[in-house]
Order: sequence, then C-alpha cells, then structure tokens
Amino acid sequence: MWRHTFTIPKTISTLKIRKDHIREGLYGSVIALLFLSLPLILSCEGPAASVKNENLLSDSLATIPAIELYRQMEQISASYIMVGHQDALAYGMGWRGAEFKSDIHDVCGDFPTVYGWDLGHIDDLYNIDSVPFADMIRWAKEVHKRGGINTYSWHILNLVTGGSSWDSSECVSSILPGGKYHEDFMKKLDRAAAFFNRLRDQDSLLIPVLFRPWHEMNGGWFWWGSESCTPEEYKQLWRFTTDYLRNEHKLNNLIYIYSTDVFENSEEYLTYYPGDAYVDILGYDDYKGLYDRSTTYRTIEMLEILSDIAREKTKLYTISEGGVETIPDSTWFSQVVLPALTSNGKTRGISYILFWRNGRPDHFYAPYPGHASAEDFIEFMKDSSIVLLEELQQILNKK
Repeated sequence: MWRHTFTIPKTISTLKIRKDHIREGLYGSVIALLFLSLPLILSCEGPAASVKNENLLSDSLATIPAIELYRQMEQISASYIMVGHQDALAYGMGWRGAEFKSDIHDVCGDFPTVYGWDLGHIDDLYNIDSVPFADMIRWAKEVHKRGGINTYSWHILNLVTGGSSWDSSECVSSILPGGKYHEDFMKKLDRAAAFFNRLRDQDSLLIPVLFRPWHEMNGGWFWWGSESCTPEEYKQLWRFTTDYLRNEHKLNNLIYIYSTDVFENSEEYLTYYPGDAYVDILGYDDYKGLYDRSTTYRTIEMLEILSDIAREKTKLYTISEGGVETIPDSTWFSQVVLPALTSNGKTRGISYILFWRNGRPDHFYAPYPGHASAEDFIEFMKDSSIVLLEELQQILNKK
C-alpha cells in the first residue's frame, strides 16, 4: 500500500495528494492549491511540518472524507468503544418510521454512534427488513450531519435460484467473471452503487460509509459461506465486488469491513481473507461468546486474536454485529458485555460494537423503555470507555 512520506501542515494533515480528488468538488480547490504550493510545504519547519500525511485506507484513491473518518475512528478506538444499533432510526418496540428516534435514545437520552443498515432487496422500494430505501438515504445523511457513522451489510438474494441469502445452493462460481449469471451480478452491483452514490452531504460530496459485504462466510448458512463456495472463490467474489465499485463506479468513499462469524484461531479467521489491499477493518459477528457469563471467555479470546492480526496488518477491528435475542439477563450489559469488552479500566481495542435490530417483541437486541435491562444499560453507558453520539462529539471537540 503506497504511503506519502513528506509532511504537511496539521490542518490538512490527512489530505491525499491525488488528482482524482479534484472531482470531489469543494476539496478539488484545496488539492489544486497543494500542488501549487508543494515546494513550500516540503521546505517548512517547526511543529506544522511534523505531521505526516499517510494513506490509512486500502483504496489508493480514497476520498478525503473517508480518510478523515477512518483516522477519527482510529483515534477514538485508542480509549473508547462506540455503540451501534441496526436499523436504529427505522423502527423500535411499538413505533416505526419516526423523524429521528431510537429505542436507545428513549432509554438513556443519547443516540447510537454507529447505525447499521442493509441493502437486501436492493431492486425494491423496501429493504429486507421493510425499511424504505428512500428513508434509509435520508436517515444516513442526517446521521452523517450529526457526526454518526453509517455501516451497510447486504443480505443479497441467491442469483441462481432466486432464493434468499440463506438459500445455500451453489451460486458464487456462477456469478464470477465467465459464469452464467455474471451479468446479473453486475446489475446488482450497479444498483448498490446507485444507492451509495446518492449518499451525499450538503456540498454534494460522497458521504464516507462502512461497507460489510459477504459476512459470516466461515459459517454455512449463506450462499457465499463455507458450505457453498471455496475460499478462493470467496476471495474472487470479494475482490471483484471491491474492484467493480472502486474502478467502474468511482466509489472511493467506501471503507470495507471483513466480517466472519465466531472463530477458533487466526488461521480460521484468515481462511477467506481477500488481502490487505481490499480490507480496511477486521470484524466478526458475536452472538455466541456474548451469550451469557459462561461464554464470554470466547469473546475475550477472539478479541485477543483479532488484536494481534490487526496490529500486524495495521487495521482497526470491531464486533461488527452481535447480542443476545430478547436480552433475558437484566444485567447482561454490565455483567456480560462490559467485562468482555474491557479489562482493568481499559478497552480491548475494538472500534465499536453493533447490537442487532429491535424488530419485534420476540426479536430484539437493544433495550427499550420498560424492558428489564433498560436500567442496566444506563449503568453500562456510565462506564467512561463506552460512548454514544453526543458524548463522542464532546470527546472530539476536546481534541
């Protein structure tokens, strides 16, 4: 991965000197000015010259906002863990489709920091969880405006059978280049690209987002999983997806998360890994280690393994989704989650944890007003290392 080695003033310390960024409108003039003043920059002395401009992301043409977001996440993860929630603004227990509302906010007075969404059923008006794509775009823009982070998974249909993501019939080899359904796959990617291209801020710049395709591949339940394709086919699928979105659609605002299910060792975790040039964040989904107090040792072990891999590869790492359905233990957040994520007052280094969605009375993963775990969640949030949106902004404003 190519990195700059010269130094630039602190106020523009993460700008990548790439002509391709000129297309990003407002930032184009800044970069053009940098080209003209490069000799002066290279010769400057003192504190302003001590900050290096490094390419933090796998995409050599990553947009400035994407680089800034990743750098911010890197800084925050040194001391804090952000809390996320899937479909947090779309619905909750007893409500649906409010302007800007979430169950977590109704419990503790602050909003999640990370907002999970899904691109499943990208050809329709509503996604796999009946969330209107138009609303998803509107909410994502507001999340970004407020300083939050959007992340997207994709429960894509089986393109061979027309079945769901859980139809594990062979599919991957048929949608790779040369396969019978490759053109159909590219059309799906085109639709996903059109969606991402609509995520723009008030200056028409692409909003940086975390993209988590092809998750839980070491499990056998999805058609891109271990029972339905080989590791090499999976790697080809990932690389084609990334290259197509980057090169054909110029979506250099995407930050890619490689996300397995639970794993036993580094070899298992990296079996399907497509390479450092295609991944920015190392993640895994944890519904098993975080199940109860007797299983959290597994979460701790996995985070230790992930920490070692992340350190070697210079990547962030995260629990990209997880929880326990209906939260049967009223002290689960403070007595199960917190000890798994922290030790002796310090975090175990993850950037964030995303609790899954509050879909219905028998399928929810975050507290809501009146639930037995609500008070415990407030205690969980009192820990100085766990942060929601408003507190995050306060932390960043002090930096």
